[in-house]
This record gives sequence, C-alpha cells and structure tokens, in this order.
Amino acid sequence: MNPQDNATLLARLADTLESRLPGRGGDPASSYTAKLLARGPDAFLKKIGEEATELVMAAKDGVPERIICETADLWFHSLVALAHYGLRPEQVLDELARREGTSGLAEKASRNGGHRSGGRDDGH
Repeated sequence: MNPQDNATLLARLADTLESRLPGRGGDPASSYTAKLLARGPDAFLKKIGEEATELVMAAKDGVPERIICETADLWFHSLVALAHYGLRPEQVLDELARREGTSGLAEKASRNGGHRSGGRDDGH
C-alpha cells in the first residue's frame, strides 16, 4: 500500500463502518460489523476489552506478527465504537496531533486537574 492510501485508510474504514450502522441500513445478517453495532455498546466494548487483552498477551510473547494482528483488531473495534458514537478517527488524530511534543505527564495532569486518579501510568 502506498503512503497516499495509508493517509486515507482510517477515513475510508470509518466511512465503511458508518454504512454498517443500523440507522444507515447495516444488515446484521450479512455483516459482522453491522451485527456488532446492532447488538449495541456492550457487544463492541466487550470486544475492545478482549482485543486489548490479546494484544497484551501477544506483546508479552514478543511475536511481532501477533502484536501487529492484535493491534489491528483493537484498532478496528475502537473504530466501531467511534462509529457508534458518531465520532471519526480524524478527531482522534487531531487529538494526538494536539498532544504531540507535550510531555505525557503534563498532558495527563491537565486532564486530571493535576491529581492522580489511581489509574494507569502510561510512562509518557
């Protein structure tokens, strides 16, 4: 795939996922994504959790091909969630661009009002 195709891949995937929404004629009988979306947030949120866990296990095993495949699965199901909530991957990319060059510790503190919430420390 050439860089031009990669640059628009997330937008194209988002367009496809949006076409699978129940309100847009997505057919659960013929599309995994439409079935997932028709079942509602619990279905795709469960898949996000499963895929995140599988990515962690793949990373611990250190097998590059599995890490790539599990990351793709996690990203896909995250895109399904974005579609359900009427959000676009471009918005996520905008947020990442906004954070670029900012200390992860400073960025996290700005979201938490400077207080640790007992959540994860992502090490950025």
